[in-house]
Amino acid sequence: MTQPDDFGFDENAAFLKTSVARFLTEKFPTQTLHSVVGQDPTAIGMKDCLWIPELWQEMVQLGWSAMAVPESAGGLGLPVVAVAGLVEEVGRAAFPCPLLATLNATYVLANCGESAMPMLAEIAEGASASLAIVDAAGNWEAKTTEVVAKNGRLTGNSCYVQDAAKVDRFLVSAQDGNGLSLYWVAADAPGLTIMADAIVDRTRDQARLAFDDVEGEPVTEAGSEAIDNALPIIWTLLAADICGAAEWQLQTTVDYASQRKQFERVIGGFQAVKHPLVNLMMQIDQSRSLVYNAACALDCEPQMARQFAHMAKASACETAAMASQQSVQLHGGIGFTWEYALHLYFKRQKHSQVFWGDAYWHRAKLAEITLDLPLTAA
Repeated sequence: MTQPDDFGFDENAAFLKTSVARFLTEKFPTQTLHSVVGQDPTAIGMKDCLWIPELWQEMVQLGWSAMAVPESAGGLGLPVVAVAGLVEEVGRAAFPCPLLATLNATYVLANCGESAMPMLAEIAEGASASLAIVDAAGNWEAKTTEVVAKNGRLTGNSCYVQDAAKVDRFLVSAQDGNGLSLYWVAADAPGLTIMADAIVDRTRDQARLAFDDVEGEPVTEAGSEAIDNALPIIWTLLAADICGAAEWQLQTTVDYASQRKQFERVIGGFQAVKHPLVNLMMQIDQSRSLVYNAACALDCEPQMARQFAHMAKASACETAAMASQQSVQLHGGIGFTWEYALHLYFKRQKHSQVFWGDAYWHRAKLAEITLDLPLTAA
């Protein structure tokens, strides 16, 4: 099946994206973001979980967290291209919430078959979740884990767990007699310790999970396959988040350049300002096109999904770096001040750049596919 026109981004997807943008503009403007996550300028690395749970519950009631859940499990079962539009707007607002983490867990569960239906139904009913599938070395693709399962009891550690302090459940990969299996674990399960990491991104939290004889509900014994099948969607959605944040950085910088004057002229009239902004606009458009191309492939052309997802995430990483550099540079002296919200987006983008693979890693993997030649990322 070939891709439809406009990546399959139909009226329903456009309406959803517009509705999300309007909701976040009204409920969570930039001033609110700064007041929530920018409280302590002396904190170098963040361990606190700073967010508005009540606003997240409004999002849940609107069905945002259930949009990737199949209809058979009580969700909306929307196409990936529509979900990507939702994530892009959340990235534009840099909204601290477990939406992306929950979507990632949802897509892994959706590849687990009938055994995952009860877990998907929980998400459809409002539960949030996060993946615990990365080891201390940052490996996920190799399907290695430091968690061991024996008779449904988990022991060991899982690292780099996103939004761990916000979620209700964890989808945990563990080694057992059958290889790598997935387990569904409650965030308040006895024996589970959530140890917050100090990270630069104030719009997210991250943690290491320590399991000490923790009870887990088996999901599937084919954990490696379920994770591998979901990775292209995970990369694509993170790239969509990056594009949304980059669009905010661009528009905020354009607004500033249209008002700030030097030599009795607005600085946006100078070529040294106009040209970098146009280049950034083109870079964002390129990345956004690759994101929706990958999302559409996941819906309509699955044999190309992995290749297109690598392209989207690699391009988005470059966009994140360019948007962060240019927005700070073109804001001049105010660009790096604590009182201005720009640094919050800068730090979010840096986190997004390296998580689930940076541009070098994705290009190396893309080369393996297109050139059929194993390469090692720098």
